[in-house]
Amino acid sequence: MVNTRSTPKPGESTTLWFIKFITGPILLVVAFIHVVINHYVGSIGGLLSHAEVVAYYQSWYIPIMEAIFLITVISHSLIGLRGIILDLKPSMSLMRVLDWVFVLGGAGFVVYGMWLLRAVTALGGA
Repeated sequence: MVNTRSTPKPGESTTLWFIKFITGPILLVVAFIHVVINHYVGSIGGLLSHAEVVAYYQSWYIPIMEAIFLITVISHSLIGLRGIILDLKPSMSLMRVLDWVFVLGGAGFVVYGMWLLRAVTALGGA
């Protein structure tokens, strides 16, 4: 019989499952807004030049939305990748190493993305 309820799988904590469960719908909404604004609304036809992108990031809410998008994509994807690896039934010692790789790698991606977001936002003040 197939389990139709959404519950954590063995080896996945309830907290990680809940984060994945919540970030999925947030990701869908923010990704939709991101695609529509960046590719269709901006300057009627999308943001096509560097100047348009920098001007777009000068609105106070755009960097916040992009930061939420960045954090949501990274956390949801790394937790999902961890779930896929759990299906392969690795040893607990390997999972501990992979957990640290995911945490440090995810933190590194977020720090780099925030730095890049700040750098693009700061260009408008120059």
